[in-house]
Amino acid sequence: MLRSYLSYQKKFICLFLGFLALLCAVFFLYQLPLEPVLYAFFLCVVSGAVLLCLGFFRYWQKQRILRGMRQCIETASFALPPPADALEEAYQALLNDVCAHHTRIVADSENRYRDIIDYFTLWAHQIKTPIAAMELLLQGDDSRRGRELRAELFKTEQYVEMVLSYLRLGSEQTDFLFRRIALDDTVRAAVRKYAKLFILRKISLDFQETGMTVLTDEKWLSFVIEQILSNALKYTPEGGRIRILKDGPCLVIADSGIGIRSEDLPRVFEKGFTGYNGREDKKSTGIGLYLCKQVTGKLNHGLSITSQPGLGTRVYLHFDGTPSVVE
Repeated sequence: MLRSYLSYQKKFICLFLGFLALLCAVFFLYQLPLEPVLYAFFLCVVSGAVLLCLGFFRYWQKQRILRGMRQCIETASFALPPPADALEEAYQALLNDVCAHHTRIVADSENRYRDIIDYFTLWAHQIKTPIAAMELLLQGDDSRRGRELRAELFKTEQYVEMVLSYLRLGSEQTDFLFRRIALDDTVRAAVRKYAKLFILRKISLDFQETGMTVLTDEKWLSFVIEQILSNALKYTPEGGRIRILKDGPCLVIADSGIGIRSEDLPRVFEKGFTGYNGREDKKSTGIGLYLCKQVTGKLNHGLSITSQPGLGTRVYLHFDGTPSVVE
């Protein structure tokens, strides 16, 4: 702090020392007695030191106030220390104008964001009506084409649910309800939901009961398990296999699909990241695993993935707070 202040006052110090040198030179040229010269020199030094100390005290006070203000920088308004001169007053006026402009921009942005959220929430609820109508129209069609259409309609419904989950997750009033649940019951419900896709694509399921009881929010944990199953079904070829088993404190969902490249693996939880498989598939959004990661973080669970191209993928749901990505 002292070094910063001396650097701030270096012009004043240099000017003061220059005046002292000039005063000494005048006294020397006029050959005045040494005693009054030293006395005048002493008075100048003491006066300069007092002024520097007073200036340093004011400088320290302003720094302390500004440091305190940095702790509440997000507040709408704050009181700056009194300006020392007209230049500081002009700078403070400019800063207040910038803050007011920023506040208006943030308010406008929040209003537009709320409008967008309201629109998509309304859209997600309204789109459920034609989806339900199409399901009724396809109920009597048991042909292969009818089954395929129902499967695609089911995927559409899941994408709508993903939109709603995305909107709920970003809300400040996310409805988490923690209680102890039987993990196997939640897994069975998710599997039953995707049973038609298992049958249609002739993918076998090996479900080994875990016997685990976990403290979680059942609805959001179901969302995570369903998203993992959806990815496994999407990237597992027809006639493949999906296994669900326990590995220590983890629930493992393993598939025999195309796998994930090693360079893509550390980024699979990034928002919008699709990787090589997503570019090949051209239908991946890069949102599913991102949402799963966000949800498990809020539930205080861990989520990690291991994979090898051509050998499948294993997704681990940790119930002990372990790290996120396993290489």
